Amino acid sequence: MAAGTGNIDAFYALVREHPYMLEHIDQIPSIDTPLHIAANEGQINFATEMMNLKPSFARKLNQDGFSPMHLAFRNGHPKRMLRLLKIDNDLVRVKGRQGMTPFLWAATVGNRDLNCASKNDHIGALNLLIGWLQRNCRGGAFDLSEKVVNWRDEYDNTVLHITAKKEQYEVSAMQLYYRLLLGFEFLFAA
Repeated sequence: MAAGTGNIDAFYALVREHPYMLEHIDQIPSIDTPLHIAANEGQINFATEMMNLKPSFARKLNQDGFSPMHLAFRNGHPKRMLRLLKIDNDLVRVKGRQGMTPFLWAATVGNRDLNCASKNDHIGALNLLIGWLQRNCRGGAFDLSEKVVNWRDEYDNTVLHITAKKEQYEVSAMQLYYRLLLGFEFLFAA
């Protein structure tokens, strides 16, 4: 209950009554941890607190094969949960159901976080997502990177179109750089 509502004080009251509660939860192979519940509900402050207390929960899969990051993307809370990547940027590499990482899962189901972040002026989220794409593109994830960069919204706009229209020139420049980088890497990879 405390995780779903984001009530950190209620959570610590439970810990006082049951000091080994988190250790018991961590011993169960597949479970919805308090971090899973917070991510599912978009409770970022609670999720951050939980990551500090029990970092292992961030990589644990629940009974359905989803990590907390998978649940955040699945339930429409990715921008809030991107703050967790500042604590541990490898969370995007946690493989869940069918071997999919959170970003790959989001791409598969059509989550358009770059476009959403562009439309809502979330420059920090854009920088984080673009940086992730650049690092992973260099690591060989060309198909996914190209797919994400070229996603189009309901008006057929890519991230580059949206950022240019909103005069987000810093992001537009990063997108152009990324597209050039992606193009050059394809040339050299052949």
